[in-house]
Amino acid sequence: MNDRMNTVFGWVLFSGIVALGLAILSGKYFHAERPEQMGMVVEGVVTDGPVDTGPDFGSLLANADVTAGQRSFAKCVACHTVDEGGANGIGPNLYGIMGKPIGSHVAGFAYSSALAGKGGDWTWEAMDEWLKSPRGFANGTKMSFAGLGIAEERANVMEYLAANGGAPAKPAPVVAEEVDAEAGEEAVAAAAEETAEAGA
Repeated sequence: MNDRMNTVFGWVLFSGIVALGLAILSGKYFHAERPEQMGMVVEGVVTDGPVDTGPDFGSLLANADVTAGQRSFAKCVACHTVDEGGANGIGPNLYGIMGKPIGSHVAGFAYSSALAGKGGDWTWEAMDEWLKSPRGFANGTKMSFAGLGIAEERANVMEYLAANGGAPAKPAPVVAEEVDAEAGEEAVAAAAEETAEAGA
């Protein structure tokens, strides 16, 4: 019985070695180059033109909600406080941070050299970039938070920070260009004329 089991295990082992060898050989023989353009182009689909990226930054801030920002800030309270005169935690107290110098707004806090060397002030745009990806904003920062991927949530958090200590003026929303009524009437007249010519 032992000889029979040894034979079975031997054949199983041999089959595995043969399969591994064939996989290596077929990989070398059927080696495919990576295409320059990944994916497939579908005919008839227009890829050029404006892409709807959602509301502009100024509009996001104009519609930001302090209460929603306070709820989102709950993700930050393990490391930060936002009370006036509040203690530093793992991260600095964030009261009045908006408009203050980056990496130095709380005296005596040990900021990372990546953040302290960033320069500039905590503008709305800078804070948006920071909240989106702290490591992307200041590579080498000690902050381990991954970031907030939703633009509306970032705007709400910034509004909450602004409500706790103030902030510089917000960027103005982009005003959509109004359609010229005269140009619209000309386009309608031209389309009617083309339709009349096609019918004749």
